[in-house]
Amino acid sequence: MAASLTSDFAVPIAAPVAENAQIRSQRRRRITPEAGHALVILGHAIEYLTDEMVHRGQDVSCSSGELDAVQLLMALNRAVYYECPEVVTMGARLRSMLHLRAA
Repeated sequence: MAASLTSDFAVPIAAPVAENAQIRSQRRRRITPEAGHALVILGHAIEYLTDEMVHRGQDVSCSSGELDAVQLLMALNRAVYYECPEVVTMGARLRSMLHLRAA
């Protein structure tokens, strides 16, 4: 069975909101080559869709399928990034060796 490009999907995909990113730590992440490749591809897709919207002069504040797609791609981009392990800083290592609490 072939899928139509104009078909309306009844199941919405819930993407995490941007506020979730503020809850997470601001430490650097160790990005694997696979995650880096995924981040590059997602970044290109986000850039392509936003460039198309700007080229047509579409208002970014309006609700459209393309805007929903950009938000979904951005949520996936954040999810891939936050799946990467955090880099432990030298200060955190030193504090743990000396059994000090972070102030």
